[in-house]
Formats: sequence, C-alpha cells, structure tokens
Amino acid sequence: MAVLIAEIFAFVVVAALLYRYIWPLLKRMLEQRQDAVQKQVEESEEAARRLAEAEQRLESAVAESREQAARIRDDARADSHRIREELREQAERESDRIRQRGEEQLVAQRDQIVRGLRAEIGMLSMQLAEQIVADSLSDEQSRSASVDRLLDELDRMPSSDRAGTRESAPTGGGAS
Repeated sequence: MAVLIAEIFAFVVVAALLYRYIWPLLKRMLEQRQDAVQKQVEESEEAARRLAEAEQRLESAVAESREQAARIRDDARADSHRIREELREQAERESDRIRQRGEEQLVAQRDQIVRGLRAEIGMLSMQLAEQIVADSLSDEQSRSASVDRLLDELDRMPSSDRAGTRESAPTGGGAS
C-alpha cells in the first residue's frame, strides 16, 4: 500500500505540475488555435461574401455591357438606315440634276441643229429656186410661157383682187 500511496502521491504531483505549468500552456495554444480557426472561418466567410458581391457586380456589368452593346447595335442600325437614306436621296438629287442637265443640253443641241438645218434648208431652197428660175428663164419659150401663165392667173382673179395685183404687178414686172 505504501507503493500505492506513493504512486497516488506521484500521480497527484505530476497532475498538479501538469495543471500548474502545462495546462495553461496547452489552454493558451488551444485558444490561439481556436482563434486562428475562427479567424480563418471569418476570413472565409468574408471572402465568400466578397466573391458573391464580385459575381453580382460581374453579372450586372455583363448585363449592362449586353444592354450597351444592344443600344450600340440599334444606334448603328439606325445610323446605317439614316446614312443609306441620305445617300439614296443625294444620289436621286444628283441623278435628277444630271438628267435635267442632259435634257437641257439635248434641248440646246436640238435647237442648234434645227437652226442649222433651217439655215441650210433656206440656203438650199434659195439655191434651188435660183436654179429653177434660171432654168425656166433661160430659154425664150419658157419665159413667154411663164408670162402667159401669170397673165392667165391675173385674168382669172376677181376684179377687186386684180386692181391690187395690177398695181403691184408693174413693180414686180419692172424688177424683172
């Protein structure tokens, strides 16, 4: 029994020494470890919260960028339609202007050609008339036939017309 008491006394001394010196050290280490774990849990929760916020910001930024891209696309379409309409209107105006200028040029050319043809036809008519008159008056028989025809026409005219014609006839006859 003395051994048992000695063993109990040794156990109590070791337990007291453990309780006095080791236990506070272990308790402090356990508290530090618990604080570290708690801090890591809090940091993990904070990181998860920040991650959720970042994901939410990312989703809102993606949604906003999609909306902005859609607006830009719509604006670009509207601009392209507007520009296409402006270019079409400008092309129509230019086409109308060119057509108008072409029509004016055609009218001017036609008028110029008509004037030229009239002048040429007039000149050719005069030349032909001169040639016909020269041919018909070149021989004596043609000349007398022309005078006889003129006199016959004067005789067929009514008397009121004849008085005006006879007055004008000597002037015309004196010129021949």
